[in-house]
Amino acid sequence: MDVPDNRMQRSAHDEAHALDGHLRVKVAASVSSECLSCLGLAGNPRISPGPPIYVGTYWQVEHAYPSKLVGWLVIVLRRHAIALHELSSEEFAEFGSVLEMTIRAVHGALGPAKEYAACYAEARGFEHIHFHVVPRAQDMPEELMGAGSFDLLRVSRSEAADPAAVHAFCTLLQKAYPDAAARFV
Repeated sequence: MDVPDNRMQRSAHDEAHALDGHLRVKVAASVSSECLSCLGLAGNPRISPGPPIYVGTYWQVEHAYPSKLVGWLVIVLRRHAIALHELSSEEFAEFGSVLEMTIRAVHGALGPAKEYAACYAEARGFEHIHFHVVPRAQDMPEELMGAGSFDLLRVSRSEAADPAAVHAFCTLLQKAYPDAAARFV
Protein backbone atom coordinates (compact mmCIF):
# COMPACT_ATOMS: atom_id res chain seq x y z
CA MET A 1 0.00 0.00 0.00
CA ASP A 2 1.37 3.41 -0.95
CA VAL A 3 1.44 5.95 1.82
CA PRO A 4 1.10 9.54 0.61
CA ASP A 5 3.99 11.85 1.34
CA ASN A 6 2.42 14.70 3.29
CA ARG A 7 5.65 16.53 4.13
CA MET A 8 4.76 19.39 1.76
CA GLN A 9 1.34 19.82 3.33
CA ARG A 10 2.64 19.66 6.88
CA SER A 11 5.45 22.11 6.24
CA ALA A 12 3.04 24.56 4.62
CA HIS A 13 0.62 24.07 7.50
CA ASP A 14 3.44 24.68 9.95
CA GLU A 15 4.12 27.98 8.20
CA ALA A 16 0.90 29.37 9.64
CA HIS A 17 1.63 32.75 11.06
CA ALA A 18 -0.04 35.48 13.09
CA LEU A 19 -1.50 38.39 11.16
CA ASP A 20 -3.61 41.03 12.90
CA GLY A 21 -4.01 38.62 15.83
CA HIS A 22 -5.51 35.87 13.64
CA LEU A 23 -3.86 32.63 12.59
CA ARG A 24 -3.55 32.51 8.80
CA VAL A 25 -2.16 29.87 6.44
CA LYS A 26 0.07 30.73 3.51
CA VAL A 27 -2.28 29.03 1.07
CA ALA A 28 -0.05 29.35 -2.00
CA ALA A 29 2.73 27.38 -0.31
CA SER A 30 0.56 24.27 -0.04
CA VAL A 31 -0.66 23.72 -3.60
CA SER A 32 -0.28 20.39 -5.38
CA SER A 33 0.36 20.61 -9.12
CA GLU A 34 -1.45 17.28 -9.62
CA CYS A 35 -4.56 18.16 -7.63
CA LEU A 36 -7.53 19.44 -9.65
CA SER A 37 -8.93 21.19 -6.57
CA CYS A 38 -5.65 23.08 -6.02
CA LEU A 39 -5.49 24.00 -9.68
CA GLY A 40 -9.13 25.14 -9.63
CA LEU A 41 -8.57 27.30 -6.54
CA ALA A 42 -5.62 28.87 -8.34
CA GLY A 43 -7.82 29.46 -11.42
CA ASN A 44 -5.90 27.06 -13.69
CA PRO A 45 -8.64 26.42 -14.85
CA ARG A 46 -11.54 27.37 -12.61
CA ILE A 47 -13.88 24.45 -12.12
CA SER A 48 -17.06 26.51 -11.76
CA PRO A 49 -18.42 28.84 -14.43
CA GLY A 50 -19.41 31.16 -11.58
CA PRO A 51 -17.27 33.32 -9.32
CA PRO A 52 -16.17 32.12 -5.87
CA ILE A 53 -19.13 32.47 -3.54
CA TYR A 54 -17.12 32.97 -0.36
CA VAL A 55 -13.42 33.09 0.45
CA GLY A 56 -12.47 32.65 4.07
CA THR A 57 -9.11 32.28 5.76
CA TYR A 58 -9.05 28.49 5.37
CA TRP A 59 -12.09 27.59 3.24
CA GLN A 60 -13.59 28.69 -0.06
CA VAL A 61 -17.15 28.08 -1.28
CA GLU A 62 -17.60 27.26 -4.96
CA HIS A 63 -20.34 25.85 -7.17
CA ALA A 64 -19.63 22.26 -8.24
CA TYR A 65 -19.47 21.80 -11.99
CA PRO A 66 -20.46 20.05 -14.13
CA SER A 67 -23.63 19.31 -12.20
CA LYS A 68 -27.25 18.96 -13.26
CA LEU A 69 -28.24 20.78 -10.10
CA VAL A 70 -27.92 24.54 -9.72
CA GLY A 71 -27.05 25.03 -6.06
CA TRP A 72 -24.66 22.08 -5.58
CA LEU A 73 -21.85 23.74 -3.65
CA VAL A 74 -18.46 22.63 -2.41
CA ILE A 75 -16.59 24.02 0.57
CA VAL A 76 -12.94 23.55 -0.34
CA LEU A 77 -9.94 23.73 1.98
CA ARG A 78 -7.65 26.49 0.66
CA ARG A 79 -4.49 24.45 1.26
CA HIS A 80 -3.77 20.94 0.06
CA ALA A 81 -4.68 18.18 2.51
CA ILE A 82 -6.13 14.77 1.79
CA ALA A 83 -7.41 13.60 5.19
CA LEU A 84 -9.57 15.21 7.84
CA HIS A 85 -7.07 14.37 10.59
CA GLU A 86 -4.63 16.76 8.87
CA LEU A 87 -6.84 19.78 9.64
CA SER A 88 -5.90 22.21 12.39
CA SER A 89 -8.26 23.26 15.16
CA GLU A 90 -8.53 26.66 13.46
CA GLU A 91 -9.53 25.04 10.16
CA PHE A 92 -12.19 22.92 11.88
CA ALA A 93 -13.52 25.98 13.73
CA GLU A 94 -13.83 28.08 10.58
CA PHE A 95 -15.38 25.14 8.72
CA GLY A 96 -18.26 25.02 11.20
CA SER A 97 -19.07 28.68 10.58
CA VAL A 98 -18.70 28.38 6.79
CA LEU A 99 -20.91 25.27 6.71
CA GLU A 100 -23.59 27.05 8.72
CA MET A 101 -23.50 30.15 6.47
CA THR A 102 -23.58 27.95 3.35
CA ILE A 103 -26.51 25.82 4.52
CA ARG A 104 -28.49 28.93 5.49
CA ALA A 105 -27.67 30.67 2.19
CA VAL A 106 -28.70 27.64 0.11
CA HIS A 107 -31.87 27.17 2.13
CA GLY A 108 -32.77 30.85 1.80
CA ALA A 109 -32.15 30.88 -1.95
CA LEU A 110 -33.72 27.55 -2.93
CA GLY A 111 -35.98 26.42 -0.06
CA PRO A 112 -35.03 22.73 -0.28
CA ALA A 113 -36.66 20.06 1.90
CA LYS A 114 -33.24 19.48 3.46
CA GLU A 115 -29.57 19.95 2.73
CA TYR A 116 -26.95 17.23 2.50
CA ALA A 117 -23.32 17.67 3.54
CA ALA A 118 -20.71 15.06 2.66
CA CYS A 119 -16.95 14.68 2.48
CA TYR A 120 -15.34 11.74 0.70
CA ALA A 121 -12.43 13.30 -1.25
CA GLU A 122 -11.81 10.04 -3.10
CA ALA A 123 -12.38 10.85 -6.78
CA ARG A 124 -9.20 10.83 -8.87
CA GLY A 125 -7.76 14.35 -8.94
CA PHE A 126 -10.13 15.49 -6.18
CA GLU A 127 -8.57 13.80 -3.15
CA HIS A 128 -8.17 17.31 -1.70
CA ILE A 129 -10.45 17.86 1.31
CA HIS A 130 -13.76 19.37 0.26
CA PHE A 131 -17.33 19.10 1.49
CA HIS A 132 -20.35 18.86 -0.78
CA VAL A 133 -23.46 20.84 0.18
CA VAL A 134 -26.41 19.57 -1.81
CA PRO A 135 -29.91 21.04 -1.72
CA ARG A 136 -32.44 18.17 -1.70
CA ALA A 137 -35.53 19.48 -3.46
CA GLN A 138 -39.03 18.72 -2.18
CA ASP A 139 -39.73 16.70 -5.34
CA MET A 140 -36.34 14.96 -5.69
CA PRO A 141 -36.83 11.49 -7.22
CA GLU A 142 -36.16 8.77 -4.64
CA GLU A 143 -33.25 7.30 -6.64
CA LEU A 144 -31.47 10.67 -6.38
CA MET A 145 -31.88 11.00 -2.62
CA GLY A 146 -28.98 10.44 -0.23
CA ALA A 147 -25.84 9.03 -1.87
CA GLY A 148 -27.82 8.71 -5.13
CA SER A 149 -27.62 12.50 -5.44
CA PHE A 150 -24.04 12.10 -6.67
CA ASP A 151 -25.50 10.89 -9.99
CA LEU A 152 -26.25 14.59 -10.54
CA LEU A 153 -22.46 15.20 -10.67
CA ARG A 154 -21.72 12.32 -13.04
CA VAL A 155 -22.70 14.28 -16.13
CA SER A 156 -21.01 15.75 -19.16
CA ARG A 157 -20.83 19.50 -19.63
CA SER A 158 -23.55 19.23 -22.29
CA GLU A 159 -25.88 17.58 -19.70
CA ALA A 160 -24.98 20.03 -16.93
CA ALA A 161 -26.92 23.04 -15.71
CA ASP A 162 -26.64 26.15 -17.84
CA PRO A 163 -23.34 27.94 -16.98
CA ALA A 164 -25.15 31.30 -17.00
CA ALA A 165 -27.62 30.02 -14.39
CA VAL A 166 -24.73 28.75 -12.23
CA HIS A 167 -22.96 32.12 -12.56
CA ALA A 168 -26.13 34.00 -11.58
CA PHE A 169 -26.68 31.71 -8.58
CA CYS A 170 -23.09 32.23 -7.38
CA THR A 171 -23.45 35.99 -7.67
CA LEU A 172 -26.74 35.89 -5.75
CA LEU A 173 -25.31 33.73 -2.98
CA GLN A 174 -22.28 35.97 -2.47
CA LYS A 175 -24.63 38.51 -0.87
CA ALA A 176 -25.77 35.97 1.74
CA TYR A 177 -22.41 35.86 3.51
CA PRO A 178 -21.60 38.50 6.12
CA ASP A 179 -18.73 40.82 5.16
CA ALA A 180 -18.50 38.94 1.86
CA ALA A 181 -17.05 41.91 -0.01
CA ALA A 182 -14.06 41.94 2.34
CA ARG A 183 -13.44 38.20 1.85
CA PHE A 184 -12.63 38.03 -1.84
CA VAL A 185 -9.01 37.71 -2.90
